[in-house]
Amino acid sequence: MTPKSIEEIQRGLKAQTFSCSQLVEHYLTNIRQHKGLNAFVEVFEQDAKEKAHAIDQKLGNAPESLGDLFGVVISVKDNICIEGKQVTAASDILQGFTSTFSATAIQKLEEQDAIIIGRTNCDEFAMGSSNEHSVYGPTINGVGTNLVCGGSSGGAAVSVQTDCCTIALGSDTGGSVRQPAAFCGVIGMKPTYGRVSRHGLLAYASSFDQIGVLGHKVQDVEKVTRIISGEDRMDATTSNRPFPTPSSTQDSFKIATFRQINTNEGIHPEILQSYQQLLEQLKSQGHEITTVDFDLMDFVIPAYYVLTTAEASSNLSRYDGIRYGNRKAGKDLEDIYRKSRTEGFGTEVKKRIMTGNFVLSSGYYDAYFQKAQQARRLIRNRLQEVFSEADLICLPTSPTPPWKIGTKINDPISVYLADIFTVLANLAGIPAISLPYGTHKNGLPIGIQFMAETFREDKLFQLTRQIDM
Repeated sequence: MTPKSIEEIQRGLKAQTFSCSQLVEHYLTNIRQHKGLNAFVEVFEQDAKEKAHAIDQKLGNAPESLGDLFGVVISVKDNICIEGKQVTAASDILQGFTSTFSATAIQKLEEQDAIIIGRTNCDEFAMGSSNEHSVYGPTINGVGTNLVCGGSSGGAAVSVQTDCCTIALGSDTGGSVRQPAAFCGVIGMKPTYGRVSRHGLLAYASSFDQIGVLGHKVQDVEKVTRIISGEDRMDATTSNRPFPTPSSTQDSFKIATFRQINTNEGIHPEILQSYQQLLEQLKSQGHEITTVDFDLMDFVIPAYYVLTTAEASSNLSRYDGIRYGNRKAGKDLEDIYRKSRTEGFGTEVKKRIMTGNFVLSSGYYDAYFQKAQQARRLIRNRLQEVFSEADLICLPTSPTPPWKIGTKINDPISVYLADIFTVLANLAGIPAISLPYGTHKNGLPIGIQFMAETFREDKLFQLTRQIDM
């Protein structure tokens, strides 16, 4: 019994080919078998079994009362709140903290009879591209020996990759859903900023963060994204714009590529080759490929890290050991603050808080933060110009394949540059999806992504359904 799609699962449950309880036990067995990958930080075994039993009862007695996600087992990144469960963002400073409410996205999933099976590992406070910055230790990619799985939603990606759940929820601040999806050979979707409520998502950079979805099938990712979308009175940045339905016709799209991709020396040649093969496949399907100049690429990473660290320094000031989380003993209030934050935060988080305080300081605000905001506006404007002439943008998800754990821990710049193609979507607030497309000679997966203008997720899903992955 290895159904991979929501349709297969629900068809099998209705036909009584297997029960929901058996399905959950299948996933729990896989979680135990892959424990060494360190994808999960907590498994809700009893809760999942009880929910599965309740669904089996509904299937027998009142199948018409079942929600749209009955039988769908979902893992949740450890920075999304679930009522009555711990949420730590993989940080020592929140060890032992139990959430008193569920994120809006979680509420919507549970209303549709989804089963939450556990919390997945991540980079601390979603700061990282390799899942090495976690108080629980790194998550290991399931496709190779001691390879990073990408970050920060690395545990989420591995939980789908190893068939420990049907769908995973992650968060995407600069590619944190799409990049690990590419490294693990699964699909990762970042909706338009404001499409999905951030209520209950522990904030890293509020104007960038967005809850995203990982899965095996485009249709599944689309369905779950649609369900968790919508306006929320608990998040003033959410939109009431309806979620568009992809056209049922095989429309052709005009797809833009960046001239700078072919001249970027940082792209692995096999990734570039797969990217070019995909473009040829799209041409053969009747889509128009157009090449445009995007001469702002050199500003993307600097602008992203200046702005996100600035927002992080503000958002993480609430973790002081006083109101909640892990408090360290001290001789006075200032000493408690200092010890709680010094011992509670990891190295990467401290680095970004300090950088954020620096770029916001009175002597450097104009030179760094204001300039980064201006660069962000230029990038948004340029992308709008591209979308005025094209339906979609196609880029590699990551310029490099996954690397060995520990080999880049002292080379943060090269790790930051691994996000060069993903942060564009977060800077502009546009939707983007990463698909597995081909493999390296050594068997490692390659990811290719598409971006659309704001609130046009339908174009992404309509095209990606046609791609032979």
